Amino acid sequence: MLTFEQKQEIIESFPELTKKEISMKRVNYHFEDSLYEKTIVVEKLHPNGNGFVYVGDLLKYDKMANDRGLVNIRDFSELELREIILDAIEFLSEDLDIPVVENWTSRDGITLELRHHRRDWNIYYQENLEETFGTREAAVEYLLEEGFKLKK
Repeated sequence: MLTFEQKQEIIESFPELTKKEISMKRVNYHFEDSLYEKTIVVEKLHPNGNGFVYVGDLLKYDKMANDRGLVNIRDFSELELREIILDAIEFLSEDLDIPVVENWTSRDGITLELRHHRRDWNIYYQENLEETFGTREAAVEYLLEEGFKLKK
């Protein structure tokens, strides 16, 4: 487990975060450029090493996040902490109005659409939802495993 000081050092390596001390020697880190009302990325980081990172409804953290979209980072490694903070900043920076649609085809001529909707990556056959993924990488991995290639 990383110490409080180690976690602070990692978190403070993100220049877009602003430190704000709160009660009982705890610290919050805000992302002031958030596109949403929510600005706290790291919440209630405590000297005992406990703390939370806001990931909202990111599917990638569905099994880890509580009902408020917070993930406890008490036992996170440096790599895990950096990754979740990057994901949180990206989450709060994401303009949900930008549509992303890619067509993928199989050797048999079947076409699937990979659509980015809100924060999920959905695969459609015609207008039927086939699969949903929390990251583009996971969706692409699935498509490649199934023998599909990105149509250019």
